[in-house]
Amino acid sequence: MDPSVMAVPGYFATMGAEYAYLKRRAARHGPARTDYEPRDTVTSLAMGVGNLLAPIVMGKLLAPITPTVGRYGKVLVGAAAASVAVTTAADLVARASAPSVADPEPSVGRRRRRLRDKLRNRPRLRRAAERTAAVGGVASVATAGVAVTSLWAHLTAPQRLWERRVLPDLGTGPAAFAAAMVGWDFIYYWNHRFMHECRALWAIHVVHHSSERYNLSTALRQPVADAFGVFVPSGLLCLLGIRPSLVVQARGWNLIYQYWIHTDAIRRLGPAEEVLNTPSLHRVHHGSNPQYLDRNHGGILIVWDRLFGTHEPEDEPVVYGLTKNIDTFNPVRVATHEHRAMIADVAGAQTWGDRVSYVLRGPGWAPDTAGARPVSQVA
Repeated sequence: MDPSVMAVPGYFATMGAEYAYLKRRAARHGPARTDYEPRDTVTSLAMGVGNLLAPIVMGKLLAPITPTVGRYGKVLVGAAAASVAVTTAADLVARASAPSVADPEPSVGRRRRRLRDKLRNRPRLRRAAERTAAVGGVASVATAGVAVTSLWAHLTAPQRLWERRVLPDLGTGPAAFAAAMVGWDFIYYWNHRFMHECRALWAIHVVHHSSERYNLSTALRQPVADAFGVFVPSGLLCLLGIRPSLVVQARGWNLIYQYWIHTDAIRRLGPAEEVLNTPSLHRVHHGSNPQYLDRNHGGILIVWDRLFGTHEPEDEPVVYGLTKNIDTFNPVRVATHEHRAMIADVAGAQTWGDRVSYVLRGPGWAPDTAGARPVSQVA
């Protein structure tokens, strides 16, 4: 069994102890953003339950439409292709029917020029084409996204890669377990970092950063839409001879470790912070302060952040939450708000370059700031 599930009673016990400690501290020093707030805590717990149930539900829903293996996989791919074709045609009509200021393509053929002149300066046609492109663009991104993510999950499943391993079975001894733990933590670092640097992945992960408070209950505020992400597969470890059961164990113990660092009750841990992720370093990760954005992505080990330039110590007081908070405790809105914003941006885009960029580039990307550094934690 996944050890992170077996630890559920411990989660509630430690949250109770932390609540009592923070209540006494608030009585002495006043309230803080690390205290428990009933609505916020309930939302976090609801998201935790959703995280446990979502893989079961999503697995059953996506299996029939997964390309190459699902009964309706070809239908999904065909729908994506048709949406792309319709959207591309609508883009061409929208541009051709726009008012003419100067001829941007003087070298086009005579027949194309006549067609363009016939369509030009027709506002009703242009509006219809833009509406078609808006709907088609969203449909294209959604269907293609589901096709790609479901196929990727199938191709990189741990058991599938285990059967194709390139190194011999390492067994279940201490060395194999240590390799699984370190390997999982390394893969986790990159997936976590990508979730802050790619908007489609950030739309999944933003759930965990949506609380403006920080305590042990925040650790349970987990995504419910992992099925719609393309991640560095943990199954890569299986290719190297680590058994799938050990991968599950490594994931579980990694999650358990990360649970306890979501607290303000523990301040600094001295030399341990040179190697390990700690409450202080993870508070930084949850900060919306400019200097704290996209920092300290490690799970258990902070050495990955030190090696790859994303380490930041806790210095100024942490402001928790997003750079643009969503001001809601509704679990459905918490889970979907960034997907809805991304869909709105895709619908408003007028080129494929912008549509793709809104999905794959950083959460802060916009056409007029395409050259800027992506700014994470944008609601």
